[in-house]
Amino acid sequence: MKTALVIGGTGPTGPFIVNGLIDRGYEVTIFHSGFHEVEFKKDIEHIHNDPHFRETFEAAIGKRTWDLVVFGYGRLQLAADVLRGHTGRLIALGGATGTAAGPDDPGWGPMGQHVNVDEASTVVETDAARNKFGYRMAQAEAALFEAHRAGHYNATYIGYPILYGPRQPGPQEWCIVRRILDGRRRFIIADGGIKTESRAYVENAAHATLLAVDQPEVSRGRRYTVADEKLYTMRARIEAIARYMGHALELVDMPWDVAVPCHVLWRNSRTHRVRDTHRVRAELGFRDPVPADEAMRRTVDWLVANRPAPGGEAEQQLGDPFDYAREDRLIADWQAWRARLPAVDYPLPPPAHIYRHPKRPNEPWQRPQEQPAAGTYRPY
Repeated sequence: MKTALVIGGTGPTGPFIVNGLIDRGYEVTIFHSGFHEVEFKKDIEHIHNDPHFRETFEAAIGKRTWDLVVFGYGRLQLAADVLRGHTGRLIALGGATGTAAGPDDPGWGPMGQHVNVDEASTVVETDAARNKFGYRMAQAEAALFEAHRAGHYNATYIGYPILYGPRQPGPQEWCIVRRILDGRRRFIIADGGIKTESRAYVENAAHATLLAVDQPEVSRGRRYTVADEKLYTMRARIEAIARYMGHALELVDMPWDVAVPCHVLWRNSRTHRVRDTHRVRAELGFRDPVPADEAMRRTVDWLVANRPAPGGEAEQQLGDPFDYAREDRLIADWQAWRARLPAVDYPLPPPAHIYRHPKRPNEPWQRPQEQPAAGTYRPY
C-alpha cells in the first residue's frame, strides 16, 4: 500500500488532492491544525498539531515515513528541513508570484518587468529590507531544491496564483456577491476594470498537483506555475457574476486613486498580475478540468450557500468594510465633480487603418475624412 501525508488538506485545494490520492490507491494521512474539518471519500487518519513550528512539527510526525508528502502550509523552509528522511517524494504548494522581485528591480532589464513572466524568466527577490515576505519565500524555495539536489527527496514546487472556489480564505468574489445579495445597484471599478490577473479555480489547481504525483520523474526538481487557461479582466468577472445572479449592476468607473472601495477586489494594486503557464501544460499535460465559466458559477453557488458571516473571519481576511453609505457618497461626489468639468477640447482626426485600401490602382494611403461607423473600425 502506498502511503501519503498531506500537510494541510482541509483548505481550498486540499480535499481535491486527498480524494485524488485515495483514488490512486494511497493510504492518506493529513496533518493540520484542526481549526477546519471536511469530509473525504473515506475515513482517513488526522494528525492535529501546528506545522508552523519545529517542535510541534517534529512531535507530530515522530519517526514515521511516507512514500509521498504534499506540503500545503506556510513555513516551507522549515518543512524542507524537517521532512528529510521522512519521505522520498515531496511536492510543495505555494504562491505563484510571491518570490518575484519588484517591477523596478534592475534584474528585469531596461524595460522593467514583463507581463507574461514564466518560471525561467522570474527575477527572484534578494533584498529582505525591500520585501521581507518575498525574500523569505524565495529562500524557502531555494532550500527545497537544495535538499532535492542533495538527494534527500525528489522535490517539486507548484505555484498557485490567487485561488477561487470553495473554502478559499478571504474570497475575492464575495466583494461582488455580497453586494448583489444586499441589493446594491452600483459598483465602483477602477480604470475601466481592465486589470487582469492569473487566477486558478481550486479544483484545477489541485489537478495540477495530482499530475505531478502521477509523473514523478518528469516533475522532479521542477517549479510549475498554475493558472486557469483563459484570462479575464476584472470588469468581465464582475459582469459575469451579475449576469449569473440575474442582477442589473451599473459599473461606476473612476481613476484608481479615487476608486478606493474596489481596492480590496483589485488586491490593492492597479497593475496586472499575469504568469505564463506553458511549462505545466507542456511537461505535465495540464488542462483545466473545470472551464472558467463553470468555475465561476460554482464559486457563486458556494458563496450563496455558505455565506460568510458579516464581520466574521472571512470578511476580516478579505478586508472589505462593505460601507455602502460611504460608497454612495463617493459616487455622488464623483459624478458632481465630473459634471463641473468643462467639455474636453482636443479634436482628433478620424481613426484609420495603417495599410492602404485603394479604390483605384496606385492610390496612396490617406486618412478618411469621416469617423467610421460604430463597431466597424479595426486598427489592424
